[in-house]
Parts: sequence; structure tokens; C-alpha cells
Amino acid sequence: MKLVRASANQFQFQLGQREQHFLLETLKLYPRVPSAHQPLSRSANLPDREANQHLLDEALAEQRAENKQKLLAFLAKPQRFAENSAGVLLKLSPSELEWLLQVLNDIRVGSWLLLGSPEEKIDRLDETTSPHVWVMEMAGFFQMRLLEAWEKT
Repeated sequence: MKLVRASANQFQFQLGQREQHFLLETLKLYPRVPSAHQPLSRSANLPDREANQHLLDEALAEQRAENKQKLLAFLAKPQRFAENSAGVLLKLSPSELEWLLQVLNDIRVGSWLLLGSPEEKIDRLDETTSPHVWVMEMAGFFQMRLLEAWEKT
């Protein structure tokens, strides 16, 4: 994924066919952060803690559902990926780039959480950990490319 052009109102990235496939497969996994992951507070001294936590969980579920619909519409846009001789050209507005960073972050962090939130490097890959590590690394790769482009504007 290579930045081809950046302006105040659009970013253009060149992706190979394989990169496009990896990006699409990674984005299909949204949302990845478990719904019960966000506690209202770490303090136990909140009034109506359970009811308020339920409200927060509902609001986050609604936001995830909206983001999922937005992601499906984003990917379905015919001009989103314009084929060319080198692969495909991905065009993003600044707000789309920022939003895509948030989606990728959810996927990356969710994969890390599904791995058990390891603090150390994962020493052994197996059939359980490999898919989560792969997704975490792919999401991180695409995040870095988008952030590098963002910094150039």
C-alpha cells in the first residue's frame, strides 16, 4: 500500500491485488473488540452501576452496528477501488481515512484482546493464536500506511 497522492481533500493509495484482498478480508472482521470490554468505570462506588453499564453497552452496540453498515456501504462503492495496471487505486477523503483508522484499530485491539492481551511477544503460534496474530499484524500494517499518509498533509 503506497501513497500516490495526498491533498487537502483526498488521499490516493496504490494497492496490489493481494494487498486489496488482505485489506478487505481484514475489514470484514469488524467489529472485533468484545462488546463487554468497555467498563463504565473501574470504581465500584457508582450509583446504578449495572443499569448505567447496560446503557453504555447498548450505545456501543448501536455504534458498532452503524459502523458496520457504514463499512459495508464504504466497500460497496463502485469507485472505491479503481483498477489500474498496477492493481487498484484506493481513494479516501480525510474523514474516511480517519474513520478507517478507527475501524482498523478496533480490529487490531480486538485481536490482541482475543489473544489474552499479552504483554510479551507471542512465542508460539498454533491454530488458536495464528489467526488473531495475523489479523492484528494486518490491521497494524494498514494503520501505519494510513497514518504515514496523514502525516504528509
